[in-house]
Amino acid sequence: ACSGVVFQALLRNPLADPYILGISSGAGLGAMIAVVSGLSWTVWGRSPIAVFAFAGASATVWLVWFIGRLTGKFHVTGLLLAGVVVNAFFSAVIMFITSIAKADRVYATMFWLMGNMTAEDFLTLWVAAGCVGGGMLALFFISPQLNALSLGADDARSMGVNITRTRTIAFGIAAAITAIAVSLSGLIGFVGLVVPHAVRLVFGPDHRQLLPLSGIVGAMFLVVADTLARVIIAPAQLPVGVVTAIVGGPFFLILLVKYSRKVGWLK
Repeated sequence: ACSGVVFQALLRNPLADPYILGISSGAGLGAMIAVVSGLSWTVWGRSPIAVFAFAGASATVWLVWFIGRLTGKFHVTGLLLAGVVVNAFFSAVIMFITSIAKADRVYATMFWLMGNMTAEDFLTLWVAAGCVGGGMLALFFISPQLNALSLGADDARSMGVNITRTRTIAFGIAAAITAIAVSLSGLIGFVGLVVPHAVRLVFGPDHRQLLPLSGIVGAMFLVVADTLARVIIAPAQLPVGVVTAIVGGPFFLILLVKYSRKVGWLK
């Protein structure tokens, strides 16, 4: 959710979130490669699926950043289109690997690809919480600069904000937070889209409030979604990503229509 806040501020686009920018598909591709390769080693107690998912998400972020800046300048449209293209390509590769891999190995990742909130060991959770909390604290310290960037690059520059430095730092921290979360929980879409907008409607656009509140509300939203996923078809369990997609899909469509009318696409 905090990453969604940052991406929406940097891109000045209400439709931006880690899922839309292709980060989740990069993590999914990394996980599929780990499973199909039959790797069994661990890194600091983590399975190769989580390690490869983290690496895939991190690499995808910087790939999208690199493609979006091929012209040498920061273009919002170029970055969004780069995310869409990378997302589509990686999704196609995932489907290709799924079609040729052995069924038992594919099954091992399908539940993870749709969001998996199964328990992790406490050490892993504490380390991840410390890293994510540190990232959120760093983002909070640059929240005034994010407020300025939300007004546009020219206005932010006139306020004395170092545009390039702020964008790079914020993008990198948001990417790291996303990669950590995805490596632990799998692909849970639309949290970074729905939660920031809901918080913004209630508490306003000030990032000094928006960032911490989005983190809190996002955690509460996932707890509710996970609870619903466990009880809807009990004793079986739905992937939590299915529940968030059911909520986030229509919400994204509403935002898309609203934003399209604002910029004149549907006139």
